[in-house]
Amino acid sequence: MKKFKVLIQGMHCASCASNIERSVGKVSGVKSCSVSLMTRKSLIECDDNVKEEEIKKAVARAGYQVVSIEK
Repeated sequence: MKKFKVLIQGMHCASCASNIERSVGKVSGVKSCSVSLMTRKSLIECDDNVKEEEIKKAVARAGYQVVSIEK
């Protein structure tokens, strides 16, 4: 199990955070995703085989941009 802290650009309301949580939650291997509108960060817990690129694509599908990912 690994964790990512993801800084996300483009959110402006609670609905934005919810959309990201739903999109990232659909990625195979993601166990949990919580997004904070105030800090513009997401904390994601996932299986070891989940790649950063999959997380970035899921955020982009929701209409937002990943600024950085910390492990």
